[in-house]
Amino acid sequence: MDRREFLATSAVAPLGAGLGAGIAGAVSGDGDLTWWPAWRIREAIVSGKISALAVTDHFLARIARLDPQLHAFRVVDVAGAREQARAADAALARGETPGPLFGVPMALKEHVAVRGFPAPEQGHRPGDVASIDLTPVKEDSICAERLRKAGAILLGVTIMPGMGIAAGMPDLAHHPRNPWNPAKVPGSSSAGSAAAVAAGLVPAAIGSDGGGSTRLPSALCGVLGLHPTTGRVPNANYKSQKLMLTVTFGPITRDARDTALIMKVIGGPDGRDMLSTVHPPAPDYLAHWDGGANGMKLGWTDDFGFASTYFVPETPAIIAQAHAAAQGFAQLGAQVEKADVALEDFWPHVATTMAQYEGHTQTEAVMRADFEVRGRNRARMDALLERYDFILSATAVYTAPTVEQWNENWKAPDYPPRYTAETFMFNWLQLPAISLPIGFHEGMPVGLQMVGRPDSEPRMLAAAARFLERFPQDRRPGVS
Repeated sequence: MDRREFLATSAVAPLGAGLGAGIAGAVSGDGDLTWWPAWRIREAIVSGKISALAVTDHFLARIARLDPQLHAFRVVDVAGAREQARAADAALARGETPGPLFGVPMALKEHVAVRGFPAPEQGHRPGDVASIDLTPVKEDSICAERLRKAGAILLGVTIMPGMGIAAGMPDLAHHPRNPWNPAKVPGSSSAGSAAAVAAGLVPAAIGSDGGGSTRLPSALCGVLGLHPTTGRVPNANYKSQKLMLTVTFGPITRDARDTALIMKVIGGPDGRDMLSTVHPPAPDYLAHWDGGANGMKLGWTDDFGFASTYFVPETPAIIAQAHAAAQGFAQLGAQVEKADVALEDFWPHVATTMAQYEGHTQTEAVMRADFEVRGRNRARMDALLERYDFILSATAVYTAPTVEQWNENWKAPDYPPRYTAETFMFNWLQLPAISLPIGFHEGMPVGLQMVGRPDSEPRMLAAAARFLERFPQDRRPGVS
């Protein structure tokens, strides 16, 4: 069934009558379960303070109440989620060792295959939306397989508008909505995942990032979104012949420790994904947790030397806000200074190289020119990352537009590079980056991006955790 059919089923109705508040009060009286990080939920279940079933019912109730406004989910399996939760409670009662995500409800972006859910192929053009295959798949992706083994409750898949590359919904009335203002979008293409996490429909979700598609929705929704080192989270797509060398899979959370915990679960080589086996074993994403940002040298850039081409009228105010937030790392013991960053524009070179990876023939001259631009940019970033631990910038150079503006924007050929102005470069260069929530511009969230060298995520996440402890983002969306 699709999202609307799910929401119409009678199985959801009994969950909507104040169940969440009752559970939260029964735990410890120190806050709403809705906003607890995943690691804390897992601790409460393992310690016996609450059952996995009660936690699952709490979040199912929130989905039933709020998703009619947000349209974040393609499908939610109420019966299947409750069955997983009951099985978790029974396993705990038998004395089995709980996994690192034991009992934590999670959602995945719909093209990341989850057994029993549809997994439409990324890359459909908006005009092809009606032909999207929503047949449930029979096998988990590697990511879902690892989450399930770690004890997570996989309760649904979230909508990927535009099939990852545009606005593209057959009906704008059912486009995913931003919980801070439901007249506006949560971005693309991990839109449903970011909206669901921001609104407290799930503690954490999985997104994917082919040009900023985890970081940008996270910035526009006020949550954390990680684009990890390329190949670190393996994937084997048996339906597609494409080599998606710019795409990563990563967590969307409200808590940096949750991000590290999920990466410990889903990161690391798998022989089914050739790109993942180029790497040694994954780093310990909690290894530098006590270090924070102390002693780091951080470089700030407004535009990486080229992105000002894509700025819009509100961009200067957003850049100023992100720059002010970046200075906050100095209060954590880091040195922050303006970096001399002079990269060459990624567009249209990145489009040419992606087309090549997807099997479209290019001339030798075009390929040479594009790869030489990439080579120069990677060399410049490598040199910068010898001088700095991380480079800081704004994540998005705009705030979330309305659904109608969004739909019109994607009709313009120059919109993809504008949308991804400060993010796509690091998919192309295969460098990890994260977006952190830093506050609001005219009522809508703004994000700060950190870019690092490959496998720098343990230190990146430790610094992010200390930053968010010092500068917490405690406001809750209107639709939550």
